[in-house]
Amino acid sequence: MKRFLLFLLLALAGATAALAQADKPPPRPGFAEITWDDLVPADWDPLKQFQGMNLGVLGDADPRAQQMLKKMREVWDNAPVNAKMDGRKVRLPGYVVPLEENAAGLTEFLLVPYFGACIHTPPPPANQIVHVLPKAGAKLKSMDVVWVDGTLKAQRNDSGMGVSGYHLDAEAVIPYVEKPAR
Repeated sequence: MKRFLLFLLLALAGATAALAQADKPPPRPGFAEITWDDLVPADWDPLKQFQGMNLGVLGDADPRAQQMLKKMREVWDNAPVNAKMDGRKVRLPGYVVPLEENAAGLTEFLLVPYFGACIHTPPPPANQIVHVLPKAGAKLKSMDVVWVDGTLKAQRNDSGMGVSGYHLDAEAVIPYVEKPAR
């Protein structure tokens, strides 16, 4: 339980740092590159309701720990979106969580800020999950790293893999390429 909570806190704190070292393809005209932090309202504190709790004393079998995790999930699934982002043409990097696929590739996926989100770890807050519908099927695998260009909408969706606070109709899905080591 303690490791799980620590992982969630560290994942939130470092979500965009892992995606900072990339060779960036030039943005499409009219699209603004954003970060995951831009999707979170400035006044929202995901841990506010849990301040003062001594998580170090809770064991995995403690009913208080289970209750706290349930409350955290409710708070995160209802995380507010940044209204200023609604309707903007954006470019955002992230990890792919597949939802629907056909012969042409992925037709629906979630974009998340850190590796393992929604698959190996619980989903991040809703304002850190983007539901993506590519214009054309995208040949991607789970946890591939991509840039996505499209129009962002503040729109909730519960996919079963996580609750997304945003929707994006992708005009382009571009592989993310790490900068070569010097």
